[in-house]
Amino acid sequence: MRRSLALMLAMVLLLTPVGCGVSYAMTVVKSDTPRETDPQVDPSELEQLVNGNTAFAFDLYHNLSTEEGNLFLSPYSISVALAMTYAGACGETESQMANTLHFTLPQDKLHAAFNALNLALAQRGEGAKGKDGQEFRLNVVNALWGQEGYEFLTEFLDTLAKNYDAGLNLVDFIGATEEARNTINRWVSDQTEARIEDIIPQGALDALTRLVLTNAIYLNAAWLNPFAEESTADGAFHLLDGSQVTVPMMHQTESFSYMEGDGYKALELLYDGSELSMVVLLPDEGNFAAFETALDAEAVEGIVNSLQQRGVAVTLPRFEFDAEFSLKEVLGTMGMPVAFSTAADFSGMTGNRDLMIGNVLHKSFVSADEAGTEAAAATAVEMELTAAPEASAEFNADRPFVFLIRDIETEAILFVGRVTNPAS
Repeated sequence: MRRSLALMLAMVLLLTPVGCGVSYAMTVVKSDTPRETDPQVDPSELEQLVNGNTAFAFDLYHNLSTEEGNLFLSPYSISVALAMTYAGACGETESQMANTLHFTLPQDKLHAAFNALNLALAQRGEGAKGKDGQEFRLNVVNALWGQEGYEFLTEFLDTLAKNYDAGLNLVDFIGATEEARNTINRWVSDQTEARIEDIIPQGALDALTRLVLTNAIYLNAAWLNPFAEESTADGAFHLLDGSQVTVPMMHQTESFSYMEGDGYKALELLYDGSELSMVVLLPDEGNFAAFETALDAEAVEGIVNSLQQRGVAVTLPRFEFDAEFSLKEVLGTMGMPVAFSTAADFSGMTGNRDLMIGNVLHKSFVSADEAGTEAAAATAVEMELTAAPEASAEFNADRPFVFLIRDIETEAILFVGRVTNPAS
């Protein structure tokens, strides 16, 4: 039986056979195994999953932050896409992936925990508003795209159907490569309301491709306390090199969760419904590099736990940008090189050691303005053969800052990024 995995936050896993070939057709194959809608997951196991995902998020952030400029990604999308791939990993490939991705639960419990987390996120935003005045949206979807005529193990497909609601779409990578690429790209675009286009670029797929695993995530959320547009005015944003740019700066004074640490300030902005939030981490002038270097899961947990309500005069720039990454080299450097080599063992997918990861592609988009936030991301894994109170604090984000978007109840970090130049 075959199945297809699609990501809303496009994470595409490209699986290529180690020296064999296959074909494409746009047929959806559904597993006989339905999605488990009430997985029995111990709260400690869910916490273990979230903690591991957060550790991976900052490992990846630090590896990608060496390049200058704005940065934005969905570590959650990447974790989900790679978790689906991990379901077929064996031996050293499995152990390297587990160590790199901080997967500490055994396979059966891990996928059930991802299912429980995804189902919890699907419940967010009931009755809340989106940034565009429509309803709140937080969508996470998965899909698989497999070579027509190529055999995948029923157990592998059942695991993804049961825990990730991912069906297998049959395509012809061998005889209709470009058609297959366009089909996957259209699916990702549809799932992200056209914010993620062309997740798979020309030339990324070829006749050796046998499977692409995708995850897409899309968020459209209004602030609980929107910024008044008439309060927005041009202001200076100070860049890391000492220069400055003039950008629209949003202003409001309201009661927020806030804290001041050693060399930084932190502010939490709730989204409508009070189930998700953006946490903005603002290092003191001249302290950005040191703060960013020291930032990890433990530091973020300590900051979030120290936030307290108080009146804050907030200044925040409007910002909008996108980003894209090829993660093959960075994931190899982080500890899972075997998965990208001919020594890879994904025999849990096909019964044979004939697939390796050709690349992991990720694209993201974020826009924050007076109304709220819109964010989207996609990952593809290619397998080859809030009356204003008196302000007692001031939070003026007129210099580079780090931000993350998280689910409050589970503490899952869905997006993480930095703004070094909101004008770029």
